[in-house]
Amino acid sequence: MNGVICYLGLGANLGDRRSNLDLAVQGLGSGVELTVLRTSSVYQTAPWGLLDQPEFLNMVAEISTVMSPQDLLKHVKSLEQDLGRVPGVRLGPRLIDVDILLYGDQVVEQPDLHIPHASLHLRAFALVPLAELAPQAVHPVLGATIAGLAGQVDGLDGVTRCV
Repeated sequence: MNGVICYLGLGANLGDRRSNLDLAVQGLGSGVELTVLRTSSVYQTAPWGLLDQPEFLNMVAEISTVMSPQDLLKHVKSLEQDLGRVPGVRLGPRLIDVDILLYGDQVVEQPDLHIPHASLHLRAFALVPLAELAPQAVHPVLGATIAGLAGQVDGLDGVTRCV
């Protein structure tokens, strides 16, 4: 498959967080339209945005896909529902969250989809695992490397690699 290399951020802070991440990676699957190439380490992270909630486990999956950005969004949102995610408070607790961080070097600005993820450069919990997989990838809007962004983002002290 000659697909686009994309990076998905995965997070969970309810239930069996590690199992939720594992099930999400398995659910992404390997198939005709999407193949998981690699995953980062898992990191325990402090909540971001809405602070009064349990800590998260976060990771990043590198995938190759022939899906359009919009179809990929539909796929990951369907996966979240299949794994039991229900609508809740924005930035609040969740069984699983899957965000499209990067889709090749494309910039997408649609009402329901922003690529690169609109808050990527502000989120240590996404930048640290992303930098583990793709340190030299360039943020297509800011023109900075992911490693450079990860090295200067606020909140690095709240990101700990799990063993």
